[in-house]
Amino acid sequence: MSEVMRSQEATTPAMAAAAQRQRRALPNGWWGVALFIGGETTFFGLMISSYFYLRFQNAHWPPVGVEKPKVALPLILTAILVASVVPLIAAVRAGLAGRVARAWVLLLVAFVVQGGYLGVQIHEFLSDLDKMSPHATAYSSIYFTMLGAHHLHVAAGLLLELWLLGKLLGGLTNYRLIALRVTALYGYFVAVVGIAVVFTEIYPSL
Repeated sequence: MSEVMRSQEATTPAMAAAAQRQRRALPNGWWGVALFIGGETTFFGLMISSYFYLRFQNAHWPPVGVEKPKVALPLILTAILVASVVPLIAAVRAGLAGRVARAWVLLLVAFVVQGGYLGVQIHEFLSDLDKMSPHATAYSSIYFTMLGAHHLHVAAGLLLELWLLGKLLGGLTNYRLIALRVTALYGYFVAVVGIAVVFTEIYPSL
């Protein structure tokens, strides 16, 4: 089995799961995505910091004539996004146990939940665009930039999951199991960022 782990040629669910369980270190792909997430975390940290910098430079936030953001719907949507982490965790565990069908179904559940989340968020985003222009004020500029960036990251995660769903139809290999772990890691990141973004978004209404 050590030979399989070195060669990365595990081509059956049982072999792939065994190879992953016997790893002494996380795979390179996992570390690559972890480094990417570190950079993106810095990006969102700077954006949220900019939001509060601009807020304390303005007497009225949001500006006079602009409605304060909703509270209930963003919190509910964020709870749904965070809940999608549960099937992702379960999908990884199923993959590590060599249960490819179960992993595929759980990944599909996460995909559907996140897709519904993004669909509603885009509807709300477009609705906000009808009420204010991103170029009108500092508030609207940072508001749309922050939400737009988060929505793009959710969309990227959905594309990654869709690609993996297609790959898993062909069975579970070592590479695909690594991809499953990486996809789940990215999903955790998106959920955590979603929490930070939503509390920044609804801050004026708290």
